[in-house]
Amino acid sequence: MALLSIVDAELYYDHVYALKGASITVEQGETVALIGANGAGKSSILRAITGLRKLHKGEITFEGRRIDGQGPDVIVRMGIAMVPEGRRVFPFMSVKENLLMGAFMRSDKAGIAASLEMVLERFPRLKERFGQQASTLSGGEQQMMVIGRALMAKPRLLLLDEPSLGIAPKLVQDIARSIVAINRDEKVSVLLVEQNSRMALRISQRAYALATGSIALSGNSADLLNDERVKRLYLGGEL
Repeated sequence: MALLSIVDAELYYDHVYALKGASITVEQGETVALIGANGAGKSSILRAITGLRKLHKGEITFEGRRIDGQGPDVIVRMGIAMVPEGRRVFPFMSVKENLLMGAFMRSDKAGIAASLEMVLERFPRLKERFGQQASTLSGGEQQMMVIGRALMAKPRLLLLDEPSLGIAPKLVQDIARSIVAINRDEKVSVLLVEQNSRMALRISQRAYALATGSIALSGNSADLLNDERVKRLYLGGEL
């Protein structure tokens, strides 16, 4: 049984289709990438998983339980956490306070403290800036913080929406390495939405390429990275 399964998902905004029969799975322990151009439907899949948008057809199951139609709070409690596009920090709160907001549904004080220690070990820059206002951090540091905030919920599935967007190239590499480490060391499965297709394919095990709301291609990431169609459509030519 897949950890996450989406079957024949259809979703539209004002009668314009965002998803047209899209089906994907994420197995326990996997990092799966969703690649595609703007408007392909990548973020719509994440919104449907988290309950922010309701499917018009199809179904979504998590650990065998159907979750489409559930509210976002129920879905978070089940073990799904999302890092939204554009970071969405609490700008006038400290790094510490932003991180602790990720644990607002938890009551296990010792566990929260252990999660906070893990996040600060994973992202040493956040430890250095622990008491600073979030608005004073660079874009890359803010991205690290919101990933850390999502980890504070102790998820089994982490959804990442364009984590490299607007980030300096050096910090993109750091964030990519952190995603690999979170998946490997914390045993958190990852569904990664990313326009930086090259990076996404290099750090995932499997991938789906979306085009106008449908799955155009899917397979092992290493194979897709060397697929001529993927190179032409998503990687800007030869690697």
